[in-house]
Amino acid sequence: MPPQIAVRQRAFPDLCPVTAAVEALSNAGGVEERGAIFTRREVVDFILDLVGYRADRPLHEFRLLEPSFGDGDFLLPAIDRLLAAWKAAAMPPPQEALGECIRAVELHRDTFARTHAAVIARLTGHGIAARSAEAIANRWMVHGDFLLADLPSSFDVVVGNPPYVRQEMIPAVLLAEYRSRYATIYDRADLYVPFIERSLRLLSRVGALGFICADRWMKNRYGGPLRALIAKDFHLKVHVDMTDTPAFHSDVIAYPAITVITREKPGITRLARRPRIDAPVLNRLARQLTAAEGSQDSGEVRELRGVAIGDNPWLLEAADQLSLVRRLEQDFPAIEETGCKIGIGVATGSDQVFIGPYEELDVEDDRKQPLVMTRDILNGTVEWRGLGVINPAADDGGLVDLERYPRLKRYLDTRKAILSQRHCAQKTPGHWYKTIDRITPSLTRKPKLLIPDIKGEAHVVYEEGRLYPHHNLYFITAEQWDLRALQAVLLSRIARLFVATYSTRMRGGFLRFQAQYLRRIRVPRWSDVPAELRGKLVDAAMARDLGACNAHAFELYGLTEQEQAALGGAA
Repeated sequence: MPPQIAVRQRAFPDLCPVTAAVEALSNAGGVEERGAIFTRREVVDFILDLVGYRADRPLHEFRLLEPSFGDGDFLLPAIDRLLAAWKAAAMPPPQEALGECIRAVELHRDTFARTHAAVIARLTGHGIAARSAEAIANRWMVHGDFLLADLPSSFDVVVGNPPYVRQEMIPAVLLAEYRSRYATIYDRADLYVPFIERSLRLLSRVGALGFICADRWMKNRYGGPLRALIAKDFHLKVHVDMTDTPAFHSDVIAYPAITVITREKPGITRLARRPRIDAPVLNRLARQLTAAEGSQDSGEVRELRGVAIGDNPWLLEAADQLSLVRRLEQDFPAIEETGCKIGIGVATGSDQVFIGPYEELDVEDDRKQPLVMTRDILNGTVEWRGLGVINPAADDGGLVDLERYPRLKRYLDTRKAILSQRHCAQKTPGHWYKTIDRITPSLTRKPKLLIPDIKGEAHVVYEEGRLYPHHNLYFITAEQWDLRALQAVLLSRIARLFVATYSTRMRGGFLRFQAQYLRRIRVPRWSDVPAELRGKLVDAAMARDLGACNAHAFELYGLTEQEQAALGGAA
């Protein structure tokens, strides 16, 4: 950092390993490693409008926080608005008083220096003397780790695009320090989750947070503690789905949403979906989303109540569909309560070793299973391509003794170098030939329904009990339900409704048909299904007649005409 720049350094904890980890991140080179994604100006202005940081308000009386300012995508427009409001005030305070209006944090050293210079240039461009501009910038800008930095206790506005960094990218000692401070770092939560937690806790009594970031925490397991915090102490005021919009300067693999969260009592949440990234369009939409309560839903803006309830996933679908989900959840048991089991196929940790043409796998016959993969069911039926998977697991637990299986031993020994490089093998070297997931041969012989993870619509295929599923396939077995009848239900729009309600949506409108979402599906108990309807469901599944699957499923659940219309009808 140039010596002429006075940097307001934070005091790191007196822990050398933590300090060293922070310094390493501070000097990290790549934007991917830093989780940096840059936001378009139109979107920045939209978010500033949503949180009420407008130049027609006395912004010199506000305190704004930007937790990860990067190249100044949010900071510089906010400064422009602040200076416009300051100049427009009837009796503007001395320019030195501006030093209390903003705090902006950045960890990356070179980025901090570059944006620090840009802020000084912006201030001098507004007529502020160079020495005063530098003093104000030094007051505003903090070089350090937002999750550890010393900051004022409250802010009226928090805005930004928090870093998208997976836990694996964070040094272990630093992650442990974060965990000791932030209860929302749960399961595999990304770094933006504790960023949201700390930002919320720094809000003033009338404060508003406006972030654009990935939306997965709103429904996924790891977002539960953060959702519970918001439900308890805050209000989700606005949610704008930004998936498939050019919200950023680069094309990123993320599913972004804008959320505005305030310290108000829970009430109406206003929702918009995938707006056009155009300044006049977003300006108009911001006015609609922030208008006084009591306006009716429009084509662009919808209103929902009761979105944030405990740690439950946020259900942001249309009101009529959400009402149907709630009704079905009240009237019917969850699918696994009816004698069905949902699981996922085997992950081996080294498919190149464990998977190959079944007949060519030179191991004992009881050490391999015929394997079904996603490509085997693309046409809606099973068309096995002849692959198999090696099973090193003993039937009574643990691994088989290789001395008892000479062909298996010879096969694995020649590939030991590959298998030993895996993380699971390095953790337990004596188990160097285990698969990540245990293979249970009895599953091969069970009839099952197979469901690929990512699809636009439900893709449910019946497998009669000859093949073992690969890890990209979820499976359902049933003790009571006829699997063909269940297949018809799962092919219907009712099953998709549950998955779409609870799943994070991917690009192109695709859904994640994962176990956690499939388990949300409600079905009647098999004993409550009339005999005539059982036959209709089976026939519809056998014929793969989706219209008939919908019609008979609607009858099964007793859907009203209005409820059927909410799902687009049976056709």
